[in-house]
This record gives sequence, structure tokens and C-alpha cells, in this order.
Amino acid sequence: MTLHLAQKTPPGGPGIRLDALRDKVATLNTRYRHHGATAVLEGALRDPEAGRIALVSSFGAESVVLLHLVAMVDRATPVLFIDTRLLFTETLVYQQELAERLRLEDVRIIKADRTALQDRDPYGALRLNDPDACCALRKTEPLETALQGFDGWITGRKRFQNRSRAALDFFELEEPTGRIKVNPLARWAPEDVRAYMEENRLPRHPLVARGYPSIGCAPCTSKVAPGEDPRSGRWRGRDKDECGIHFVNGRAVRQGESA
Repeated sequence: MTLHLAQKTPPGGPGIRLDALRDKVATLNTRYRHHGATAVLEGALRDPEAGRIALVSSFGAESVVLLHLVAMVDRATPVLFIDTRLLFTETLVYQQELAERLRLEDVRIIKADRTALQDRDPYGALRLNDPDACCALRKTEPLETALQGFDGWITGRKRFQNRSRAALDFFELEEPTGRIKVNPLARWAPEDVRAYMEENRLPRHPLVARGYPSIGCAPCTSKVAPGEDPRSGRWRGRDKDECGIHFVNGRAVRQGESA
């Protein structure tokens, strides 16, 4: 009988369950070690070892590549889009247009609870005093709620994006939730992304041409000058380069930390 990731913790305790899940992730990485992004994606969506999977997408600068791949494999895949209520208008329009163009059948708009926003960020100034808390309120917590019932989720992370992702595998175990994270594009280089978009004539996010190679919430995203790191416009001037939805051992990974 296949052990699905959503099973209850066995009598031996959570440590034994996590050990079994680590073995499962190792098995998946071995199975798909020599495969490309499409095969990894097909495996994640169809392999019973992976369980029930959703795609989490920001509909940002490079999101169209993974969204297109998912649409090619299974348009009914749940796509979770977190609307922080601080996004660029261009992102919201792009999300609607792209979902229609790719004929995605199950796009779910995820938002923070209005009561929680009123209680913890009534004036919308939390991002100025504590950007990590703002990301937790508007992104991490709503996503965690949305992922309940899923055994894993697909991300667009790539090894080249920063040092903490240099050894990124196709499959990872997210602790302590016990979910599998699937990274089909882990081994892609920037030129692979550009080539795929050009070959498939995929529409770019409109802000990319205006100097935004990495796009998040409008107040926390700035233009990037030629020669700067593509993510330097995210939380510029702060010791922060992750919104908090990607964790290692329960904590957000900073650039330069080990993965």
C-alpha cells in the first residue's frame, strides 16, 4: 500500500513520520535525477508517491514558464495565487490575462483575513516597522491555510537565483509541515528561461521591461539598475531577500545561509 503524505502521524511519533518522508523524497529525487522539468512536473502531478499537489505562483517576472508547463501537463492543477492587497495593479491584470490565455481551470485567489489585517496592520504600516511580520500576515499564513489538504506544492525556484538555492533538488521535504516541495526548474539557467519564453511566445510581465526583473508587493519592490542582482530591488536596503514562504527547518532562509 502506498503511504500518502497526508496520513496521520504513526504511533512511533512525528520523528518516525518525517524519516519516512525523507526517504520518500530521496526516492523521488533518485527516480527523476536524470529527467527534465516536464518529466519532473508530470511525476509530481501523477506519481502516487508525491500525493496531492498544488502550484503556488506569484504571476511574477518568470512565472509564465512554470504556468505554461503546468497547463501543458494538466490544466486542472490547482493554482494558488496570493493577493497580498499590496501588489502592483499590473500584476493583478497580468494574473487574469495569463490564466485566461493558458486556460487554467482552477486558479484560487488567496488573501489574508480582513479581521487579521485590521487587528495586526490597521494602517498598512507594518511593512515599514517589521517587514517579516507583514509577509507572515499577508503571505505565509494565508498560504499555509490554503495548503491544508495538499501533500505538496510546486515552486518556480531555481539554483541560479541565489547562493542558498545552489544545491536545490527537484524534490524537498518541507519541515515541520511534512509537505513535499517540487522544483521542476531547479536546474534551469537564465538563458533557459528566456529561450522557453521566446520559443513559446509567452507574454512577459509588463513591469519587466520597465526595470523590475523580480516583482513582489509594490511598496517593497524597486527598479533594478543594469549590473545589479535581479533580486536587489526586493526589500532594498534591508537584511531580507525571502518573503518567508520558503523555509528550512521551520525558518526563512537568508541569502548566504546553507540550504
